Amino acid sequence: MYEDGLVTLTSDAPQVDGVGADDGSGPGGNARLTRVTGVLLLPLLAVQGWTILSISRLVTVHVFVGLLLLGPACLKIATTGYRFVRYYTGARAYRRQGPPPLLRRLLGPLVAASTVGVFATGLTLALVGHDTGPVPVLLLHKLMFLSWIGVTSLHVLLHLPRLFAVTRRRLAGQAFPVPGAAGRWAVVALALAVGTALAFAGVHLANAWRVG
Repeated sequence: MYEDGLVTLTSDAPQVDGVGADDGSGPGGNARLTRVTGVLLLPLLAVQGWTILSISRLVTVHVFVGLLLLGPACLKIATTGYRFVRYYTGARAYRRQGPPPLLRRLLGPLVAASTVGVFATGLTLALVGHDTGPVPVLLLHKLMFLSWIGVTSLHVLLHLPRLFAVTRRRLAGQAFPVPGAAGRWAVVALALAVGTALAFAGVHLANAWRVG
């Protein structure tokens, strides 16, 4: 039985086509990379949400974390997008894995679109400051955030049972290792490094928004 990048130790576990005998770039490796990136995003997003409670005082932290998030957020969109493309272009391993449940399939594009919207409006604000001309970018940023928090919260809640199940199976030793772990961790580290570099390079942009 295959589930989210883990092949449980059962007699009917598939062993070909990237399922079971996964080369690390198939659905197993992609699922684990997606899951690790998602777990990494949670505390960073929690910090970003905390800064909103006192944005005038914590605007520097808000800008820094927002820029840092760019790396892992782009990686998360890339891994889920890759799975989407591979499935709908007929890749055999991904077709055998099957599609996500309908609600998660419907939410996926909304999460991706709202994420892009939040970052696009946030970067615009950081770059141009208060002077955004006739376009109410700050209002757009707030609206995009509200839409993002709604769909993303539901997205996370829908994934929690699967995350707990996968974690329990791994702790119980009921899953085959998926090759390519070093490469996946290297990609995650690179995404964090890029985000961190952007954060340090752009944190000065918060000066335009600092009050007092």
